[in-house]
Amino acid sequence: MNSLFSKRALEPYVIAEIGVNHGGDLDRAKRQIRLAQLGGASCVKFQTYKAGTLASRFSPSYWDLSEEPTTSQYELFSKYDGFGQEEYEELARFSGTLNIDFASTPFDLASVDFLANLVPFFKVASADLTNLPLLRKVASKGLPVILSTGASHLWEIASAVEILEQAGAPEVVLLHCILNYPTLFTNANLSMIESLQVAFPSMEVGYSDHTKADESLSALEVAFSLGATVLEKHFTDNPDEGGNDHYHAMTQVQLSLFLERCETRLKLLGTASTKKPLLSEEVARANARRSIHAAVEIKKGELFSPDNLICKRPGGGIDPLHWDLLIGKVSGRKIMSDEKVSMLDLVDLAADVRQ
Repeated sequence: MNSLFSKRALEPYVIAEIGVNHGGDLDRAKRQIRLAQLGGASCVKFQTYKAGTLASRFSPSYWDLSEEPTTSQYELFSKYDGFGQEEYEELARFSGTLNIDFASTPFDLASVDFLANLVPFFKVASADLTNLPLLRKVASKGLPVILSTGASHLWEIASAVEILEQAGAPEVVLLHCILNYPTLFTNANLSMIESLQVAFPSMEVGYSDHTKADESLSALEVAFSLGATVLEKHFTDNPDEGGNDHYHAMTQVQLSLFLERCETRLKLLGTASTKKPLLSEEVARANARRSIHAAVEIKKGELFSPDNLICKRPGGGIDPLHWDLLIGKVSGRKIMSDEKVSMLDLVDLAADVRQ
């Protein structure tokens, strides 16, 4: 688990949610995996279900019908439930050859059993956050669990986390999510990420995005800037294909550009979290800082005063912070104009040193 999510030096773990955007075509699914890998995704994820065990024949839609006109959940899911264990095993094997993580969200208990041998973690969809049998089954496999939290109260999330932990999940990652397809920017409410971080301070918090993919993947950028460590977004090889999840999915090009911006941000954030001088600043610290110099020629025995002292670059002499220490003291030697003043130039200090 730690190798995937925890404390990744702020680098995001990006899940390209292919879901069922393959349309039941195994070759297309493999092509989408390759595109996601080329785009820099950490993981490709699918959805494993059968319409008959997921939704009743009378289940109404909850998505934007202008984007996906199917009015029945059962009817829509029936279009894309053709893959079985054999296909997912092949997709997992293919993902392995490309060195990209493979995962799939199980929507029934039977899927949990065979997926447990194929995935490094389980993902539980928002709509199953209260599905007690599924939560227990998933957790019993001893794998980390990513839990989406769309359309849920904090107390429901806390209850689900408790169930997962008691049933054996070694770690739970929470994803902020809005259960709108698509999610309007005005409904994204990414500040809820901070709410989850406060409510569950020991857990990794990420974001599952359903907004329409603009050029810069703005929702992911903002989520990342808020500290989301796991980012999930639907992925497609054809954003112009109507219906299902293509219309709000990201492409390889968008993902690549997003990760380039993340890399720039990581460089800017750096590795030093405590404010201190960097090694690269040592030259500037020595030469751009000031030290106390003689403003004019100072004779031996003359009192130091604001009239004969000045703070100039470079450093290396007496720091200007000690200005008051010099004022009124006697110079123990002749000091030329523009020469640095040393603590040993103070008569009484020099005497103390000799004693």
